Amino acid sequence: MPLLNCRSRLIHQLLARLGVAVAAVALAGVAGGMWALAADAAPSAPARESKAADPASNWVVSADGTHILDMRSQLAWPRCVEGMLWTGKTCVGSVALFDRSEASALAAERARAKGVAWRLPRAAEMARLVDKAATPPGLNPALFPAAPGGWHWTATSNVNAMSSNAYNYGTVMEGRSGELGRQATLVKGWAINVSTGEARGDTARSSRLPVRLVRPMVASDTAR
Repeated sequence: MPLLNCRSRLIHQLLARLGVAVAAVALAGVAGGMWALAADAAPSAPARESKAADPASNWVVSADGTHILDMRSQLAWPRCVEGMLWTGKTCVGSVALFDRSEASALAAERARAKGVAWRLPRAAEMARLVDKAATPPGLNPALFPAAPGGWHWTATSNVNAMSSNAYNYGTVMEGRSGELGRQATLVKGWAINVSTGEARGDTARSSRLPVRLVRPMVASDTAR
């Protein structure tokens, strides 16, 4: 009888150990399944945005019709460049031309007078205005009627400021750095060709170009 009890105890111990092993395998299977489900549910990295795919819904006419609102970046763009006036249907008048210093001074004076942060746009911001899907590319005339083409001033001045931008800007003064680059920013500036979307960082600051200022959106822009 003692021998039978000993064998019984051994059998119970083996079954207990076997149960633990089975439970461990089952838990591992459940954990593996949960991991696989989590991996399937995890969002994939966002695709790099195509400039040509910029939705039309990003661009909205302001309540008073004088500005185009970039809803993605929350910026308000005048429908007319400096020197031209909005009639309610189109832009009329002569395009005013500015060198880089004059353009910066104009933006600063506008900001002081209006109490709103008017400024020169950065190169990447102005490049968004260019519809590269159009033939030929350029500003949408329904949004910016009678707009002049060609080069426009931007606020971008750092020779490295465009290095991480998603758009193709062509030559961006690669290789200029250190003191040479700092000196270059004193006499050169960034401009955008609104007829093509091309950007150049070697535009002489004495060049006289059109200016389209920009400001943050305000509540009255969308009030109906």
